[in-house]
Amino acid sequence: MTAPRPRVGHIQFLNCLPIYWGLVRSGALLDVELTKDTPDRLNDALVAGTLDIGPISLVEYLRNADHLLLLPDLAVGSDGPVLSVNLVTQRPLSEVRRVALGSTSRTSVRLARMWLREVHGVEPEYFECPPDLTAMLLEADAAVLIGDTALRATYDAPRRGLEVHDLGAAWREWSGLPMVFAVWAARRDYAAANPGLVKDVHEAFVRSRDEALLHVDDIAAQAARWEVFDAPTLATYFRTLDFRLGERQLAGLQEFARRAGLPVEPAFAEV
Repeated sequence: MTAPRPRVGHIQFLNCLPIYWGLVRSGALLDVELTKDTPDRLNDALVAGTLDIGPISLVEYLRNADHLLLLPDLAVGSDGPVLSVNLVTQRPLSEVRRVALGSTSRTSVRLARMWLREVHGVEPEYFECPPDLTAMLLEADAAVLIGDTALRATYDAPRRGLEVHDLGAAWREWSGLPMVFAVWAARRDYAAANPGLVKDVHEAFVRSRDEALLHVDDIAAQAARWEVFDAPTLATYFRTLDFRLGERQLAGLQEFARRAGLPVEPAFAEV
């Protein structure tokens, strides 16, 4: 019998649009059962086993590393500003007492807590709510946002008198290393039973990423037709993101794990 198509997750944010564009262009989508959703729901699905392979926030990978294998050289991160992972404040950091946490955030929430406590000596009250900046700041002094909402805040919030703290830039300044916000992983049981399929999916994603990075301006121009951002803004954003997981990114991953109290030695799928 033919093995069923791998159940693969895909983040439905602009930060993963280049990879999706590459998958469409290569025809690789025909070989997988793709689920597009928010990061938190994809995290839960991969951990629960309703997905076989997919992106997962770094914190959730670290918490569930016993059940997951990393796919080599695939990640979503930055080596400096990321533009779409922000702490937005309406008062000085030293005066922040309440922080609203966007419900789709996990790694960014952990990073924001660590940065405020260790760098700024601030331990505010935190609460979760949907990622709507206006609503969040009705009840809080600051808000943690990721993805498209955060990208909009990067450009819109300063016009409203708000301060935007880019958490990718904050981590780079604090640690001297890149920040990895999400990785791609396969469930260990699935990889053991289907090593060839895991290899095929990994190769498809790497090819798609590499193809997309050669056509960033084309992708940005196409996306600008239906997004609120213009093509130059999107092209800058796509080039800011780091989709690799090499030695330097792994060092950043391990340093984050150490500082977060989640030490782990990454284990990779054989591809």
